[in-house]
Amino acid sequence: MVKLIEEFRSGWHGISQPTPAFSTGFAASCLALSTAARWCFALIRPDIFFTPYIPAVFFATAFGGLRIGIATAIAGGTLGMTVSFSDAPADSSRAVLLATYLIVCGLTIWGIEHYRSVASQQREISKRLIREEEYRKLVVDELQHRLKNKLSTVHAVLHQVLQDQPQVWASIDQRIRALSATDDLIARVDGSGCDIRDLLLSELGPYGYVRFTLNGDPLFLPAKLAVSLALIFHELATNAGKYGAFSSARGLLQVSWSVSGDRLNIAWDETEGPAVEKVGAAGFGTKLLNAALSPFDGKSEISFLKTGVHCAMQCRIPLA
Repeated sequence: MVKLIEEFRSGWHGISQPTPAFSTGFAASCLALSTAARWCFALIRPDIFFTPYIPAVFFATAFGGLRIGIATAIAGGTLGMTVSFSDAPADSSRAVLLATYLIVCGLTIWGIEHYRSVASQQREISKRLIREEEYRKLVVDELQHRLKNKLSTVHAVLHQVLQDQPQVWASIDQRIRALSATDDLIARVDGSGCDIRDLLLSELGPYGYVRFTLNGDPLFLPAKLAVSLALIFHELATNAGKYGAFSSARGLLQVSWSVSGDRLNIAWDETEGPAVEKVGAAGFGTKLLNAALSPFDGKSEISFLKTGVHCAMQCRIPLA
């Protein structure tokens, strides 16, 4: 019984084609029920010959496919012509009703087959997308594993070379650890999301906790938005370490965020850093800042002020 129910479910949803015996039995059951319904109708109106068989054609086609649907339509038309539940003889009007019945059945069968074809294509597309997503995840996991190994190798090589220069090694060691922590964080939030404060602490911590302040209420970021902001924060922090506030002994950074409705506003303000005298052509970092928040109806605006770099970000917070 469980096997029959599963076969029925698979056939009805178009997942697999039921066996010919099962399809034929189902169509015969539909015809029997339609004939019984016709007999009931005949107690009120004896001139109903074909209409009760249209639902049988619909269900038989939806379950068994084109051939079973056509066979059911023909069988229903034959029963309507040959089986009478009254003394009224068959006349030309019944032939007209038969033609109308066959036209309706043809349109019904065509519509159901078109739907089954579209549904089958959609299922194949869904399966292909699932396989591609699984493959993408496998490739990303492998790349992350290789990147981590390479970063560990670079870390070990530099430590070996700079073991006689502890001050230089101390500054480089923190930056490499920051890179590794950011990569691990991005890999982790890609599936679950995280709090915005944890994201900023992971990225900015290696530069010294006294060098920055964070202002804002606890805010959990969905996975996709967390990854985009992690990339942006990493780019801004890297630039601050090379050219901005973190490259100066007195430089400071303040990051503030607030939420209004479903909109997130973030302000990145650097002070006491080197003066920006000339801005070069837009590179990868600038393009990243301009494009990373666009999927969330957001944007980033960066300004090079005399007091330091200012970046205003705003975007929509997705539900998940």
